[in-house]
Order: sequence, then structure tokens, then C-alpha cells
Amino acid sequence: MPTIDALSERLTQYLSNSQIKQVCRAYYYAEQAHEGQRRRSGEPYIIHPLAVANILTDMHLDHQSLMAAMLHDVIEDTGIPKSALSTQFGEVVTDLVDGVSKLTHIHFESKEEQQAENFQKMAMAMAKDIRVILVKLADRLHNLRTLGSLKPEKRRRIARETLDIYSPIANRLGLNSIRVEMEELCFEAMYPMRSELIRKAVKAARGHRSEVVDNIAGAVRTRLNESNISVRVFGREKHLYSIYSKMRDQRKSLADIMDVYGFRIVTDSIDDCYRTLGAMHSLYKPIPGRFKDYIAIPKTNGYQSLHTTLIGIGGVPIEIQIRTEEMEAMANHGIAAHWLYKSESDQASGTQRARQWVQNLLELQKNAGSPIEFVEHVKVDLFPDEIYVFTPKGKILELPSGSTAIDFAYAVHTDVGNHCIACRIDRQLAPLSARLQNGQTVQIVTAASAQPNPAWLNFVVTGKARSNIRNYLKSQRRSESVALGERLLGKAIAALGKTMEDIDQVHIAQVLKETNLDSLEDLLEDIGSGNRMAPLLARRLLVANRDTDIDLHAIETSPLAIKGTEGLVVSFAKCCSPIPGDPIVGHVSSGRGLVIHTENCRNVEELRNNPEKCVILSWDKDISSEFTVDLKVYMENRRGIIVEVASAINQADANIEKISVEEKDARLSVTNLKISIQGRKHLARTIRRLRTIRGVNKIVRIKQ
Repeated sequence: MPTIDALSERLTQYLSNSQIKQVCRAYYYAEQAHEGQRRRSGEPYIIHPLAVANILTDMHLDHQSLMAAMLHDVIEDTGIPKSALSTQFGEVVTDLVDGVSKLTHIHFESKEEQQAENFQKMAMAMAKDIRVILVKLADRLHNLRTLGSLKPEKRRRIARETLDIYSPIANRLGLNSIRVEMEELCFEAMYPMRSELIRKAVKAARGHRSEVVDNIAGAVRTRLNESNISVRVFGREKHLYSIYSKMRDQRKSLADIMDVYGFRIVTDSIDDCYRTLGAMHSLYKPIPGRFKDYIAIPKTNGYQSLHTTLIGIGGVPIEIQIRTEEMEAMANHGIAAHWLYKSESDQASGTQRARQWVQNLLELQKNAGSPIEFVEHVKVDLFPDEIYVFTPKGKILELPSGSTAIDFAYAVHTDVGNHCIACRIDRQLAPLSARLQNGQTVQIVTAASAQPNPAWLNFVVTGKARSNIRNYLKSQRRSESVALGERLLGKAIAALGKTMEDIDQVHIAQVLKETNLDSLEDLLEDIGSGNRMAPLLARRLLVANRDTDIDLHAIETSPLAIKGTEGLVVSFAKCCSPIPGDPIVGHVSSGRGLVIHTENCRNVEELRNNPEKCVILSWDKDISSEFTVDLKVYMENRRGIIVEVASAINQADANIEKISVEEKDARLSVTNLKISIQGRKHLARTIRRLRTIRGVNKIVRIKQ
């Protein structure tokens, strides 16, 4: 069982006497506060804070973090107020304790929402002081070590949450030793039988492997001694959870995974790392395409190492990692290596990356509509398989695998993403949806008038791009909804023989109170989004007495003019694809705004006589937008006829968006065309051109 004396002894390695005394004072304070409290296992509660402090001592964390570890449950479990802690131990420690306390559970409607909210709070606490998350991870690790006293379903729930949230964060911050232990303990808690089976199989296999491992390690040491490079060589043990994950995800058998031998070589300098690599490649043949240089281009979490896979004697695959002592510390302790190695070397870059990631989290948090949306954005960033791409000036950007040019644009800067119109990949023009590959150079072309396209959400990968696009579209949609709501309400009020100026402010306040909205703008947004009916609100705003009878059918008198440029809150129904010149009506749909149909469309037949749901519309005189129309063309199956069809459409100043042959026999074919035109007259002109082609028998405009 851990004791404060044993901990004090360990702390003498790197803390001053006065700092150790402060840690001890925090321990005795916590011991008094938790007096009489016991853990589920029956041991005194103070054992838990002491164990958490011991985990942080392994990382050589500073005295304030250790004090926070001792006190992390005091505010929550003992009723001692935050102010009392502040008086005793100062603001910094109290803020750390408060940050860790806030990451405990609150009750939510659903488990997902609860997890998401916890994660959101964690991001906020991390942004204030990154040490909060280090204390929290140590707290979670000790809880996992003592899961035995809990019921199986609670064990599984804690393990699942750890694998979903805490383990990826530990990985993202480079805390490899904590991540590995967490995963092993969670695996055992969730699947005790699978864990035991794999453990036994690995133990059995290890007996057969030990001779091969010793032979390879001996050959490696001999070759490096000949080259006068001083190194430490040791075999890498495979962890049970990583073996299980590989078996599950890559559908590999245990034998396949155990057939690969892993070694780590730790050298004194970066120069020695590359010399070692040369020596290894001359000793055994490298497998092409399996070499990775994470020293020149570190991973997102600051990890640095050279990775290579070789073919040893008898065709045995050997995986080798080569790194310096400091890189070894960084690989195991990640951001905590900042405290372990107080040098201004590459550790600073790892710490810098972690802080940058936390800043990005804050930005995502601001843009996210709900905790669940926030976690959805962040999960991509927590499980990255990175690719590295270059800006035109040679700066390296890391992106998750599968990222597109849009993700790259937002990674450069939010404004670059918002105004992006095209891209060049390795100097060649490419579509914005193109998936980027390692090592490509990407140049983004922007335009001041450009704005994000809702279709981008279908292919972007990073949380930053997704949240920024959604945020932009949300604000864009609001302004468009307000504008449309104003037009719809104005039309409804005009039909009652009044104008907006005739509305009494008292009535507006009354209606806002009834609808639980804060301002007239919110009310207009609700009308424009289709959540409230303009005719009913017009009546309510003009007349204080709700029972006043007004003829709703009068509202049909003046049609609302449609330009086609209203944006996201006015959409054209896919069932009848209306175009300028078609008689049209609008159906007010909740959440979508105004959906425009042709007058004789079957889908609006029942709504036609309901002025609350249906709006009579007309086309604006000056329309410059393009509209899509689907045509079915029946024609003879002769060589070159498709080229003539395309040419005729081009001559009529229309544009083909899609072409497909539906059915075809020896003599006839039925071709579906999707073309963009400016109105009915333009369509008639295009169809006349098509009819002049020899072999075109019949043209039908498709309306589903």
C-alpha cells in the first residue's frame, strides 16, 4: 500500500524540500477531509489520491499537479468549499482541483449526451491548464486498476467510456505508457475470457520466440558495435489489446501477428539514429514502402522515431524503431516529458502541438451547436491516421487520412476555407473533393465573394472544416430565414389591408412572450424556416383579441415573387422541378422553409386550399439563375447521335449536367438528360433544337 513517506522519498529526485513539504501538507489536509470515508474495496479513501500522485510522480510532474492530485476529490466528496482550499493552497492549485472536479458525472437524458458533455467540459478545463487532464488521466488509471470491487456492468461501462474518450486523449497527448495500461485494463474488464485466452497464447508463443529474439538482438548489437555506435537494444512486447484489435480489424490470426518480431534501438543522438538505420539496412534487407521517418516529420502528438521493417534470416519480418533517449521519453510520456526533460529541445515542439490541439478544441467548441456535435467533430481528430502535405511555401501540415483540399484550406485558416473556390494539387488543377495523398503540395485558390457550399459536408473529414462550414451555413441560413420571414409576414399583413408599421409594439411583446422568443428577428426566422405560419401570426400581431375573425383566403390575393437566389431557405421540389414560367405554389415546411412546387404537382394537391400551409407565388421578372430540368429523349440507336444531342444543347446556350442511357436495343435507345436552363422559353428553344436532329422521335419533360 502506498505511503506518503515513500512518495516523499521518490520526490527528492527532482523536487526541492519546500515543494515536497507543500505536497505533504496537501496530503495531510486531504487525509483529514476524507476521514472515515472508504472506497468500495474497503480501504481508506486517502489511498486513492496518494496512488494518483504516485502515477504523476512517474512522469516527474510539478508539485502543484501533485497537490491537486491529493486534493482532487475534496471539493466534491467532503463539502469543503473552494474558497477554503484557495486560502490554504493558493489559486493555481484550487483551479486545478476545480477543473478535475468538474469532469465528474452529471445526469443527462442519454448516455451519449452525458459522455459528450463530460468531454466538452474536459476540453474547456484543458484549455485553461493542460495539467488538469494529466491529473484526470492518472485518476482514471487508478480507478481502472481497482475495478475489481465493482459490479460487472459498471466495470464494462467505465471501460467503454475510457476507450471512447480517455485513452484517445492520452494517445493524442503522447502519453503512451498510460494509454497502453488503460487499454489493457479496459480489455480485461470488458472481455475477461478473450483477454485470458490471448494472454495464455502469447505466453506459450513467447517460449518458442525467445531464442529467435536473442539471436536477432545479438546480430543487431554486433553490427552496431562494429560501426562504433553505442545503443540500447531491446525486444518490443506486443500488448494484448493491440493484438486483439489487429485480429479483429485486420482479420489476422494470432500466429500471423506473433510472427513479426519488434525491436527498439535507443541511441545518443539524431545523427546516430540515421547511422543505425544504415547499419540495419545493410544487415537485413528492408521491405520497400515500409520505412517512415517520424524524426524529420514528427507525429501530431510529438512522437519521433525512425520505423523500418526488414526481412531477417528465414524470411522472418523484423520491425525496428530507432530513436534517442529524449524521443523515448517523449514516446512514453508525451506532453509530460516537458516536465521530465527540462531542456528546450524537440520536447517543446511536442508540448506546443498539444497546446495547439487544445486551442483548436476551443474553436470547435465555440462553433458546435451541441455537446454531441462537438464530440462528433473531435472524434476524427482523436483517431487520426495522419498524412503530411505541403503548402506552396514548403510548410508541412498534418491532416487525418482521407482529408480533402477543403480540409487543407480550413487547416491553413478559417477564412481561406470559407472563400475557397478551387485548388491545385502538385500544380495541377484538381476537384476540391479530391482525397489528398502523403507528400503532395496543395495550393488553394480563393475569391472574396465565395462562400462555403453545403455539399462540402458530404466529403470533408476534419472536425475544424465540418464545424466551420456548419457554423457559416447556420448564420447564413438565419439571415436568409429572417429575410424570407419578413416577406411572408409582410404579404400576410398586406392581405389584411395593413402594413408592418401598423403593428403595435405591445402586441409584438405579447406574441414574443407567448412564443418564448427573445426578439422580432427570432420570430421572423421561425416564419422563414417554416416553424410558424405567417397568416396566423399576422392575425395575432394586428389584433389583440385572438377570436377576431379574419378571412384567411384573402391572403391568396397577392403572390410572392421568387428570384431563385433566396438561398438555403427556399428550395425547389425534386418531384416536379419547377422552372421560371411554370405556375407555382409554395409549401411551408417545418425546418426547411419554403419548398416550391408546380401548381399541378400531386404532392401539394391536399395543401392547395390551406392558406396556412400554402403560399401563392409568382416568378420575379428579372431572373438570372439557372434551373435543372430532366428530359427523356427517345431516339434511334445510330453512331454519333449523342454527340449531335450534346452539340444541339450547347448551341441553345443550355448546359448538360448529367446524361445516361436508360434502355437500349438494336434500333432504339431511351436517354435521360439533366440540363440547366433559365426558364420555360429557354427550355422550349432547347427542345426545338433537339427535335431537328435526325432520329430523335420523342422528348418528354420528366416530373416524378
